[in-house]
Amino acid sequence: MGSYIIDANVLMAILISGKAIYKNLFTDYTFISSDFALLEIDKYKETIEQKAKLDPDTFTQYSYFIFSHIHIFPSYIIKQNILKKAIDLVENIDIKDVAYVALSIQLDLKLITRDLPLYNGL
Repeated sequence: MGSYIIDANVLMAILISGKAIYKNLFTDYTFISSDFALLEIDKYKETIEQKAKLDPDTFTQYSYFIFSHIHIFPSYIIKQNILKKAIDLVENIDIKDVAYVALSIQLDLKLITRDLPLYNGL
């Protein structure tokens, strides 16, 4: 159907929610994220697990499903001119979002984010 760039904040919210609707979305659409998202999720893994709406075993299975449907792109694939453009766009907002914005520009895909300052700034 369609492809989208998804940031770590959205992924964390999906993992915490445990909602079945996301399984349908991840089956019907293509979601791409940066390898940076994995670092952010790992950084907050304890918080995610504590806030998760599912029991630990179900949460693990849900996580397996979600991550089996996400394409993770390494940062080295971003062209330097695209990276520069993304840095220029986010440097006054949140530099940590540069990887998502760069992927969005390079792949010409919409970015899904819960980051209101980023959304408003772009």
